[in-house]
Amino acid sequence: MKYVTIDTQSDPHSPAQPSTEKQKDLSRILVAELLDMGVTDAELDEAGYVYATIPSTVAHPVPVVCFCAHVDTAPDCSGTGVKPQLHRKWDGSPIVLPDDPTQVLTTERHPYLAERIGDDIITASGTTLLGADDKAGVAIIMEAAARWMADPSIPHGNIRLLFTPDEEIGRGVDKVDMQRLGAVAGYTLDGSERGSLEDETFSADGLDVVIQGISAHPGFAKGRLVNALKVAAAFIEALPKTGLSPETTTGREGFVHPVHMQGTAESATVSFILRDFRTARLDEYEALIRHLLDEVMTRYPGAVYQIRRTEQYRNMKEVLDQHPEVVTKAEDAIRRAGMTVLKHPVRGGTDGSRLSFMGLPCPNIFTGEMAFHSLQEYVSVQDMEKAVETILHLATIWTESDK
Repeated sequence: MKYVTIDTQSDPHSPAQPSTEKQKDLSRILVAELLDMGVTDAELDEAGYVYATIPSTVAHPVPVVCFCAHVDTAPDCSGTGVKPQLHRKWDGSPIVLPDDPTQVLTTERHPYLAERIGDDIITASGTTLLGADDKAGVAIIMEAAARWMADPSIPHGNIRLLFTPDEEIGRGVDKVDMQRLGAVAGYTLDGSERGSLEDETFSADGLDVVIQGISAHPGFAKGRLVNALKVAAAFIEALPKTGLSPETTTGREGFVHPVHMQGTAESATVSFILRDFRTARLDEYEALIRHLLDEVMTRYPGAVYQIRRTEQYRNMKEVLDQHPEVVTKAEDAIRRAGMTVLKHPVRGGTDGSRLSFMGLPCPNIFTGEMAFHSLQEYVSVQDMEKAVETILHLATIWTESDK
């Protein structure tokens, strides 16, 4: 609840690293708290990354593992002035958020809440997101660190902690120093319901369509003006209506999603995100966009377009399938914590998606964060506790296979 009151919203329009300096406000607190625990090497670098080591408590060599969470919150919803609300031993009745009584959490709208009756539920107050994504993950790792440092009888090897900025805008690991991190496997704490383990994500690209029209004075435009905004509107209207969009897909279905449009009569840009679990499908989605553009352009002679495509991240499963022990150890840890393992593909990405392709196989472990990026975001304290138990077991499991 302390962490979420600190505004750490990232900014996709900022070229800085990190994109907002205020993210470091929380990172500095984490460093101070780790140093107070006795973690001697906790430090924050200029790029906004916190690195720290929990020293080994066993005599034999153990592979170094990393636990990672991101400090930033999503730009989708305000993160300023967050006022967390603790609903102790929640009885299942509708949760009315005090600063906007129209914001009401119910089990009908949030089915997972029905499984958490009796838990202590944390929400925001109705005018901001909560920031459990991913400050729940941050809190879980910090709680585990406190327990590891306080109790040397818990067996584990050297554990590296990594707190990143800018995950929500796709730049979370841009400047991670992998040699400095020095781990052979990692686990992000950025998942949702209790017991979930995610080892498969979307592959993702960004794509910009730049449409160039022909400008003319509107008073003398007949036969001359080709309005780029109208071309862009016709193109968007031509996109599939019954599939290939976030609002019409689920499970393993991918999509082509326009997220931003700007421009003038002379030039307009439409920005897309392309998502699919099969990386090759992203090429098909680009081909579809080109086909639709070519059709639209026949109705607007003189207009032309350019496409810029940028790789964002890839399906972590392509890497994790080569390191199955990283996943099976996490499954064992979840079971030792008394839960059934829930595995499902992530319709999104995590820092672990890119870390996996940077040489650190990195699946995603649950935190309890739900309804993220919204005013009705919530988390169960008991779910977070179960995540703490899970990573305590997980660190021990890594010692057992290497005695």
